Parts: sequence; structure tokens; C-alpha cells
Amino acid sequence: MARTTTTPPTPATLPAVPDSSSWEQVATREVSKALLYFPPWLVGVLLFGLGAAFHFTLASDDPQTIAWTTALIITCVLVLTALTWRQSHARSLTGRAHTTLTTLAGGLWVCAATINGPASTVTGRLILIGGVAFALSFNIRTVIRSKQIDVNGAVADPLGFLFGRGAEKAGMASVQARTIQASAHKVTGEVQLAEGRQIADDLQKKVPYVESGIGLPPGSIVTSVDPDDASKAKVVISDPRVMKQPIPWPGPSRVGASIAEPVRPGLWQDLDEVAYVIVGHHVQIMGKTGAGKSIGGAWNLLGEIVTRRDVAVFAIDITKGEQTLGPLKAALHRLETTKEGAKDLLTEMQANIKPRTDLLSAKGLQKWAEGCGLTYWVLWLEEFPDIYDALTDKQQEQFLSLIKAIRSAGGTVVLSLQRSDWTQMPTIARGQLAKMCFGVDSAADATFGLSEAQEDAGCRPELWSNKQPGMAYLDAPSIPDDRITMPMRTYAWGMSATGAFDDERANEQMRAHAAAFPAIHKQIDPMTAGLSRLAASALATPAPLPASHDSAPADPADDDPDDEEEVRNVAGEYLNTDDPDPEVTVSLDDEITDFPEGEPPLTFAPPEHKMTPEQRGAALMDRLHELWDDGARDVGTGDFKVLWETTDISRAWFQKQMKRLSEAGIIGAYDDDRQRYLMETRPELP
Repeated sequence: MARTTTTPPTPATLPAVPDSSSWEQVATREVSKALLYFPPWLVGVLLFGLGAAFHFTLASDDPQTIAWTTALIITCVLVLTALTWRQSHARSLTGRAHTTLTTLAGGLWVCAATINGPASTVTGRLILIGGVAFALSFNIRTVIRSKQIDVNGAVADPLGFLFGRGAEKAGMASVQARTIQASAHKVTGEVQLAEGRQIADDLQKKVPYVESGIGLPPGSIVTSVDPDDASKAKVVISDPRVMKQPIPWPGPSRVGASIAEPVRPGLWQDLDEVAYVIVGHHVQIMGKTGAGKSIGGAWNLLGEIVTRRDVAVFAIDITKGEQTLGPLKAALHRLETTKEGAKDLLTEMQANIKPRTDLLSAKGLQKWAEGCGLTYWVLWLEEFPDIYDALTDKQQEQFLSLIKAIRSAGGTVVLSLQRSDWTQMPTIARGQLAKMCFGVDSAADATFGLSEAQEDAGCRPELWSNKQPGMAYLDAPSIPDDRITMPMRTYAWGMSATGAFDDERANEQMRAHAAAFPAIHKQIDPMTAGLSRLAASALATPAPLPASHDSAPADPADDDPDDEEEVRNVAGEYLNTDDPDPEVTVSLDDEITDFPEGEPPLTFAPPEHKMTPEQRGAALMDRLHELWDDGARDVGTGDFKVLWETTDISRAWFQKQMKRLSEAGIIGAYDDDRQRYLMETRPELP
């Protein structure tokens, strides 16, 4: 299927530093920078002039006039000092005190110079020594401040600049921010907190106030803990408004890759792609009706999963039937929409857990791993509460056992529901689930859909409700800590080039996608094939289970008649047909009655045909020719299933003959990794 890509809306970019392209521009910029250091010295000169003017103006006045004039000057100095303290926007108490103290000292010097003269021994040395010290102190502050904003007004450190405007207003004036990385979509950095007095949790609680102080949209700032330093926090600033519009599904991300590689269900708020490894844990998907948990959650995750080579999806929806998962049916190995079908699937899956863990243990594995020979299972339970309520008490206990054991056996369970409170979700199950939370109705509902870390960070999915379908938070083992509190938006299916959306187009798109990755074309292990409900004739070649010490290919010695006798009729063990009439039950002691007159309502397997060694060899070569002519260039045991289902050829005889043909060069060598024989040329007997 062709991909359609749409560039999401781009937020306003941060101010850029103009590029200097000539020596004249460089010189102008450097001169401008130098002028930044001149004002403190100019103020010192003005103070000296003001003190001299007052002194010589009042020199001829009587003492009483000089007294009240001096009192008035002192009053003005105190008023200016108080105003300076109130209006100062320095980032720290030290900076604010520095500015205020400078105003007070300058005013008092003018008062002293008015009485004693600006060049007297005391006032002259004060203006010389103290004035130089204060001017240099302001120059030092200018140097530090210039690292954040240059003379052209451009932001040199975007994060530091933004936090400088908002943190002080939020009551955290002592924090200092530093940019680590900046792009058109986001600013990433770290914040140094007040050591011993503040931690990252304090900053998380103040984030809404910092956003208010800066004038950013709510949800612009996402913070997380710095794992290396408790006195620091990591921050990301992005524009949440880019997520207000649906983002069209761009197509699968890693077609043919292993399920052990990340899936991509959507974009984070900073427009980075979500990379989520679903292997090794279970997932709860929660959200109110219309919030997008089915189309946004189920379709995007399953739309990625079914394109992977080593995974099979088993799904249950007894509430909405095929409404949600029906368009995916071609890519699913089994979809149950009835209570009895759901019970059967869960029971059969539970029965296969121990054989799978035993096989993994025999290979020295504590859990499923890519290339282990087992197909990974994804069990998708849509509208889970209805499924759980349909189970008996014993079946509910078995299901909880399945939840605890299937992870190490190579499986993930996804439970989708609207509200995961104790009446809808077993507590023991909820404690083992990753969380994907879409829009909910209230803050109380959000507590059931968010992890503790997300709650502590102030995540608020109730703000979306179902007005922004597809918006979600995700906290899972493969998601970095700095992402679990960042909103994401899942892709929208059925979007036209003009941005219009309708259900019919979405269903058509999903059906076409599922048809492009049908379950019948996947190579799966025998246990997965036994659990599947696909037609036996439509199943792809089952991938054989990894060989062990008691299942190695037979020795290429001459046929042993005793062995032949033991495996001659083995075909019957593999011939599994549906019971033609499940209501007919008999025991060993019941009398066998004749069928009623007329055509019997049964079909039987063809009678076994005793073949000579020559006939068996001819049948094997005919099958090899048939596979070659159909385009096959490698073959495995499953390709010859038709032989032992319809003839007396056994697996043991087949394995011996294939090894002999390989050694004779009639077919290619055996590939241990893929467990298949190569065919470089059309097999022909000499």
C-alpha cells in the first residue's frame, strides 16, 4: 500500500540569531556589545555632576534652607530605593538586593556631596572607590546576562530566557535553566534547582504557573527527573497546539521486522515519532467513548503489529463484535466475538503456556527472544470488562494465571476498556499493566488510567475528554522517563488530502492494509497454528520448532522396517478435521448403529494407500517439482504436509530422504537458522 505523508502543523519558531556576513556587521555588533558596559560609568559621572550642582547651588543659602533641602533629598532617595526594590525583576534575591543597594548608596552620596562638596576627602574617595566598584559589579552582571540575550534582541539561550521570565513569577526565582538542544519544534534542556531546598517534583507542581508567567499555552512545558542529579530537572518546551488537528496515518514503520523492534502508533507533542516496544509486558488502554482508544489505540498498534514477521494476534470482542476489529480480520490469526469462543480461546491459550516455557527453558531462555523459534502472541481483549464477566469463577482464576505466566512464555495481553476501577478490572491484573490513557471524563477517572508517576507530574487527560480523539499519555517499560508525561497523538485513519475524515474511508483503508499483510502468509510455529482458526489449507508453512536432542533429523542410514512400521500411519495423528456433529457423543460400550438411508452427511479422508519405495520416491520428487514450478527456492517440512495426510509417507522417511537428496546434490544444503533446504536448481534425479 502506498504511504501518504502529511506534515503536521509547525509551531512558531524561536527567534534566530542573525547571521553576520561582513566585517562591518561584525564591527557594529562588537561596538554595540561594548556600549552595554558604559551605562554604569555614565551614571557615576552624572552622580558626581549632580552632587557638585547641589553643593554649589546651596553654598550661599542659610543653614535652615540647607537642612530642609537635605531632608528632602534623603526622602527622595528612600522613595527611589523602595521603588527600585519593588520594580526589580532580577532573577535572584542577590540581583535584586544589588540593584536596590546601588540606588540607596548613590542617593546618600549625592546628599553627602551636597553638604561637603563632591571633591572633599571623604566624598571624593567614596565616589572614586565605591563608584568604580559598583560600575564593575554591573558590568559583571551584564556579561552574565548577555549569554542569554544578544544586542539584537535574539535569544541566545531559549530555555534560559523563557524560564527567566516565568520562574521568578511562579515563586522559583533561584532556578537557572540551560538549553541542551533547540529545534523548530521544541527546546530541550535542564534546570538547576536550589540545592537542598528544591527537587524536580517542586518544579513539576509549579509548571502551570511558569507557563502562565511566560504566556505559553497550557501543557507547553514537560518536566522529568534527572536520574543523575537530584538538584536538577529535565525540561522540554513545545507547542501543544500542533496536536489539535488529526495527523494522517503515514503507513507502517518497519514492515517485515521483528515484533521486538519498536512500533510507531503516533507522534509526541514535540513531533518526534513514538517508538514503543510492546514485547515483555501487558498494556491497559483506557478512555471514554469517542476518545480514540479503539481507532487510535487498537488500529495504530495492531496496524503496526500485523506487519511484523514473528507475531500472531488473537483478539476477542464480544461487545461490539466485528465493528472495531472486523476490518483487521484478514491479518488476525483468530477473532472471537462470542462468549463461548472467548472462553475456548483463553482456555486453549492457557494450556499452551507450559509447553512454550518448557521449550524456551530447553534453549536456556528465561523469556521470549527474537529468533527463539516461537511466534510471539498478542492477545487483544476489546471491552475487557464484558469478557471477564462472561467467565466463570474458575475461568477468571485461569485468566489471572494466564496474565502472570504468558509474558515469559512469549506473549502480551492488551486490555481495552472505558474505566479501569475495581469493578471493571481485577486489582492483581491492573498492577501488572503498562498504561495508555486517552481522554477521560474527570480527574477521578484519570487516576485509573494513569501511572503514579504520571499523576504526580500533573498529567490531565480529562482536559481532552473526547474533544481531541487520539490524544493519549503512554507509560510503558520501553518509554523514556521524560516522555511518560508528554502527550502524544495517535494517527488518524481515513483522512483525505483535504483533511476530511469519515468512518467509511477509515474502514476501507484498514481493510486494505490488513489484506496486504494476511495472517495466512505468515510462518508460525505448530502451537500457534493449533491455536489459530484459519483454514488448514490456507495456513502458510509452519515454522518448525527448534530442534532439540530428541528431535534431530533422522540418521541417513538405510530404512529400518521396525521404524517404518511405527511411523507408517502417523499421518492420522496430524489429520485434524472438525467434528461433523458435536451433538453426537458415544462411549466405548455403546452399540454402533447404522446410518439412516440416503447419502451419509459425512466426508471421510481418502483411504490409506500402501506404496512401494519407488512410488514414495516418485511422490516426493513430484512434490519438489511442483514447489519449484510454483516459485519456491527453499522448502521445509510443512511444504510436504500433503504427503503424509494423503499417503503412507511418514515424516521420518521424508526427513531421511531429504537429507540423502541434499548429500547427493539434488537439492541444496540445509539452512540450520531457517530450518529449510535450499533449491538452487530444479531437483532432478540422475
